[in-house]
Amino acid sequence: MAGFWVRIMILFPSLLRQKGFSAIKRRGGTRVKPRIPVLFDISILLIFTFLLGQPVAFSDDTPGSLPMEPADTGSEHPVLDQTAAERHLESRHTYPGTSAEHATPLDHSRPESSVEARDAVGHNRAVHGHAGKHHEVNLGEILPLWSAIPFAGILLSIAIFPLVAPVFWHHHFGKVSAFWGLILAIPYIIVFKENGIHGLLHIILIDYFPFIILLWGLYTVAGGIAVRGSLRGTPAVNLVILTIGTIVASWIGTTGAAMLLIRPLLRANKHRKTVMHSVIFFIFLVANIGGSLTPLGDPPLFLGFLHGVPFFWTTINMFMPMCFVSVILLILYFLIDLFLYRKEGMDAPDDSVKEPLRVDGLFNLVFLCGIVGAVLMSGSVKLSTFNFLGIHIQLQNWLRDLIILTMGLLSWITTTKDIRTTNGFTWFPIMEVAKLFAGIFVTIVPALAILQAGEKGAMGGMIRAMSQPWHFFWITGTLSSFLDNAPTYLTFFNTALGKLGKIEQDVPGMLGYMGDHLINREFIRLLIAISCGAVFMGANTYIGNAPNFMVKSIAEENKIRMPSFFGYMAWSVGILVPVFVIVTVVFF
Repeated sequence: MAGFWVRIMILFPSLLRQKGFSAIKRRGGTRVKPRIPVLFDISILLIFTFLLGQPVAFSDDTPGSLPMEPADTGSEHPVLDQTAAERHLESRHTYPGTSAEHATPLDHSRPESSVEARDAVGHNRAVHGHAGKHHEVNLGEILPLWSAIPFAGILLSIAIFPLVAPVFWHHHFGKVSAFWGLILAIPYIIVFKENGIHGLLHIILIDYFPFIILLWGLYTVAGGIAVRGSLRGTPAVNLVILTIGTIVASWIGTTGAAMLLIRPLLRANKHRKTVMHSVIFFIFLVANIGGSLTPLGDPPLFLGFLHGVPFFWTTINMFMPMCFVSVILLILYFLIDLFLYRKEGMDAPDDSVKEPLRVDGLFNLVFLCGIVGAVLMSGSVKLSTFNFLGIHIQLQNWLRDLIILTMGLLSWITTTKDIRTTNGFTWFPIMEVAKLFAGIFVTIVPALAILQAGEKGAMGGMIRAMSQPWHFFWITGTLSSFLDNAPTYLTFFNTALGKLGKIEQDVPGMLGYMGDHLINREFIRLLIAISCGAVFMGANTYIGNAPNFMVKSIAEENKIRMPSFFGYMAWSVGILVPVFVIVTVVFF
């Protein structure tokens, strides 16, 4: 069955050559829109629906039905695996550059905690019929690995279409994203009924909307800050820009730093023939590795902070690995840039009038601080919850999104058109990210459910085999390259605790903040490995961390030819993976 789907994905681009799904052509000066074969779409939906329904038989007096509510046992809490429920709920957090809702650890003495737990896992659970009885089943435990094929399909589309059909992709990437999203969403709803609807609404309302709101706010505010003057992209100047970005990323977030500095880098290098390598290293350093030193820097570290890891623990324990990787990459970048600069055989243009360096729109830093403050507020303040379309939304997260939207709107109103024109500001990059990641977030549901099922899921064998720090570093990092690194971090954070027989309340003591007698050296090594893997290896792909694709899109909007999805991975495998091997030998 899985082989059939692999062939479908391989053959999917060949549809471009068919009459009904041809690339954009012009007839008599009129653009002819491609037509997607309806029968082909319907057949795929039917087949995937049939396959998705095979692993488990659902029961509610009659086969194939799914109960709307958990069985009533007379207890305050439904018959759920509370450990899995809490793990799933606590993985939904939002911080600079991520997409998930954050919540404090469950307090079962509070009535709303049981409501949140039920809501968080409702879309991930079903009733399994067995011997005429009903018992709860975690969907992550029964979903097969091939249920993530639509997710692989959208990734392959992002990788292949810009190469084989660039014109079609430029005009219709949103439709391709919707295609793969529907391939997952429709069968998911048919098979899992209310739970399927709830799960998709959950990831859209709790994950996707906060994700795109945060990106939109940072993109809008950073687009109102323009660096003017005679700033020329020599190797030394470029090195300074990347170094500054790497440092500030830990304090304003990787997304904030990337949106703030990518345009000055591009403008400084507009006279250069080769700029692609500078953008790639910018993604490596500013958009990922630079966010290693504080919970503000990158999503997984903020998640750890909310689950007992002290704020400056990351600063102390991640400092050496981060500096080690950053220095290697900065030196390597400088050598590559210097070689290419000399090969170009051209100096920076000598303007007749030297314009002093200045920054316009600095008042937008107030709005940037407002966005960072809103994210911090949502992680430290606990307010009430309200129900929207059956999804329980925490009020502080709704306020966070409202503040971010307000900051972006104020920036748009108060920033002059001249500043945004200087930056080459358009809405296309954020529109591209919004459309593509809508499909990614929908299709990623089965993959995250399987991962969050831990040892009971389809990846249980791999998780059970993990024991050494380097295991955690590479497996956490590899999965973080393609999945949301926040729940990936939390999954292996809990795995490490479970292997040591510890609970979350033991974390501060094991890290040395409650006396030397409670320090657990093994947990410290495992947590450093998990943190490094989740943060560092987000740089491996365009979708590994939120700002990666934004930086790519902004660069392409400024006429910089960026590598394809696999082309970028060739850079990361060729440069980052050898560095990570050295990190493994030195630190793990």
